[in-house]
Amino acid sequence: MARSVVDPLAAYGLISASAWWEQVNNSPVWQDRIFHVLSSLYGLVAAVALHPLDRAIPSPASSLTFSLTNEAIWSLKVQLVRIQLRVPEYGWTTQKVFHFLNFLVNGVRCLIFVSRRDIQKFQPEILQHVLLDMPSLAFFTTYALLVLFWAEIYYQARAVSTDGLRPSFFTINGVVYTVQITLWLIIWWKPIHVLVFLSKVFFAGVSLFAALGFLLYGGRLFLMLQRFPVESKGRRKKLQEVGYVTTICFSCFLVRCIMMCFNAFDKVADLDVLDHPVLNLIYYMLVEILPSSLVLFILRKLPPKRGITQYHPIR
Repeated sequence: MARSVVDPLAAYGLISASAWWEQVNNSPVWQDRIFHVLSSLYGLVAAVALHPLDRAIPSPASSLTFSLTNEAIWSLKVQLVRIQLRVPEYGWTTQKVFHFLNFLVNGVRCLIFVSRRDIQKFQPEILQHVLLDMPSLAFFTTYALLVLFWAEIYYQARAVSTDGLRPSFFTINGVVYTVQITLWLIIWWKPIHVLVFLSKVFFAGVSLFAALGFLLYGGRLFLMLQRFPVESKGRRKKLQEVGYVTTICFSCFLVRCIMMCFNAFDKVADLDVLDHPVLNLIYYMLVEILPSSLVLFILRKLPPKRGITQYHPIR
């Protein structure tokens, strides 16, 4: 008897949720609201990528990770300027490039979602795909840079040459961009649905590759840090940082891979249309906004000033 009462209630709940979903998706007002919320969130993350958060004084162990922020939020100095002033002799370090790319990706996404309805009118249609997908490629490059940084630390600690890592990084990115741009040009020349499908599947593969990169080098660095002496300064904090960032980035790229596969095979999961705003909100929150925010918060210290505290090599 109880079951016969629960079943209709559950069915009614599902019907109501489905009706709400359809109502929001088909409402131009709700579409604009959700896209503007996404724009605001991306703008906030872009600002955080440049503005500092706290006053913590970094330790020598900070050389194991990126450092992203270190003053009060009300400070008028942006983070890139502060890093340049702190260690100007290093030029454009990996840390500064990581900062800049985070700002660039989130800033461009902010502008795209502000103009989302206008972008949907662009012709030929391939222009829409380029504008919506290019920031995703830049996001891949940004976090592949973090994998490169960890790989360099790992191999240097094991006294293995790192000469081939940076050329490999540039080669992999060059191949990814070349293949994707080639697919876009072919679609522009002769729009075929199969090529759009291949483009989405290709990016799903790129996302899976990035997830495995974090699992491999994040996992290796985590295990290496575990073998450090217990009394090593900063060991516990670095273990937490590497563990958290590895988990966050692996999960985000894995979710992106899965979602891109659904996007390719099922029109209901299409992310490049106006009438799926709720899906867009969930997707971009999970694969870009939350991961970027968490990583920028976890890795938030400046490098020490030269002449006061020197970096020490890992032995």
